[in-house]
Amino acid sequence: MTSFLQIVSSIALVEFVLGNFANVFIALVNAFDWVKRRRVSSADGILTALAVSRLGLLWVIMLSVQFTVFNPAFPRGKSRLALVVAYVTTNHFSSWNGTALIIFYFLKIASFSNPTFLHLKRRVQSIVVLVVCGTLVFLFLNIVMLHMGWIMQVGDCEGNATWKMELRGAIDLSTAALFSLLNLIPFFTSLVCILLLIYSLCRHLRRMRLHVECSRDASVAVHVKALQMMVSFLLLFTLNSLTIIASSWTSSIPQNMWTEPLFHMVGLLYPSSHSYILIWGNKKLKRAFLSALGQVLEAWAGFLDLSTGGRGPSGAKGEKAALAFTAVSACQGLRQGGESTCARTTAQPQATEPEVTLL
Repeated sequence: MTSFLQIVSSIALVEFVLGNFANVFIALVNAFDWVKRRRVSSADGILTALAVSRLGLLWVIMLSVQFTVFNPAFPRGKSRLALVVAYVTTNHFSSWNGTALIIFYFLKIASFSNPTFLHLKRRVQSIVVLVVCGTLVFLFLNIVMLHMGWIMQVGDCEGNATWKMELRGAIDLSTAALFSLLNLIPFFTSLVCILLLIYSLCRHLRRMRLHVECSRDASVAVHVKALQMMVSFLLLFTLNSLTIIASSWTSSIPQNMWTEPLFHMVGLLYPSSHSYILIWGNKKLKRAFLSALGQVLEAWAGFLDLSTGGRGPSGAKGEKAALAFTAVSACQGLRQGGESTCARTTAQPQATEPEVTLL
C-alpha cells in the first residue's frame, strides 16, 4: 500500500507542476498582451480568469493531500473547514469559468436561425457576465451548508445533547446532495452547449466539403480541430464531475487509505491537462508557447554545443546537442506551419457560415 501511495503521489505531483506551468503561462501571455494593447478581448479575459481559478484549485488540492493524506492527525476544526471552503470556492470558479468559456464559444461559433439563439448571440458578453456573477448564489448556499455541518460536528464533540446524531446525518446528506447538484448544473450546461456546437460544426463541415475539392482543406481542418477540442473537454469535464460527486458522497464514511489520494490524483487531471488543450487550440497561446519552447531548446542546444568545445556532434553530449537542434527546427517548423495555415485559410473562399477563429 505504501508503494501505491508513492506512485499516486508522484503522479499527482507531476500533474501539479505541469498544471501550474500551463495556467501561469496562459495568465502571463494574456496579461502581457493586455499591457501591450491596453485592452483585452472577452475570450482572453475568460481564459485568464479560468487559469487563475485553476491555479488556486491546484494549490488547494495539493494542500489537501499534504494535510489529510500525509497527516491523518490533521485537526477537524476551523483549519479543516477553511480548507474545505477554499476547495469549494476554487472549484466553483474553475467549473463556472470553464462553463462560461464554453457558452462564449458556443454563442460565437455556432450558427442557428432560432430567434432566441440570435438574441443571445448579440448579447454574448452580458450572458457570460451574468453566468459568472449570478452563480455566486450557489457558492453562498454551499458555504452556508458547510458551516452548518461544521457546527453540528463541534456541537457533537462538545457533548451538547441538543445536537442529535440524526440531525447531523441529515445535514451531511443535504450538504452532499447540494454539492452534487451544484456540480451537475455547470456540467449539464456545458454538455448541452457542446452537443449543440458539435452539431452545428458537423453540419457546417458537411456543407464546406461540398464546396472544396479536397477534404484536407485548411478551413475544414480548423473545424475538425474545434470538434476534437470540444470532445476532449467533454471527456475531461465528465471525469472531473464524476470524481467530485463521488468524493462528496464518500467524504462522510470511512474510506480505505488509497481512496482519498486517488480522488485527489484524478481531480488534478482536469485543471492540468485541459489547459494544454486550450494552449494548443488558441493561435496566440500556441504561437507564444512554441516560441518560448524554441528559445529554451535553442539555449539548451547552445549550452550543449559549448560544452562539447565546438567539435561537432561527437559523443553523448554531441548527440544531445544534435537532438536539441532538431527539436528547435521542429518547433520553428510548427510555428511557421501554423502561420502558413492561417494565411491559406484567409485566402480560401469562405463558406456561408463564419470560420472558427476563437479556438
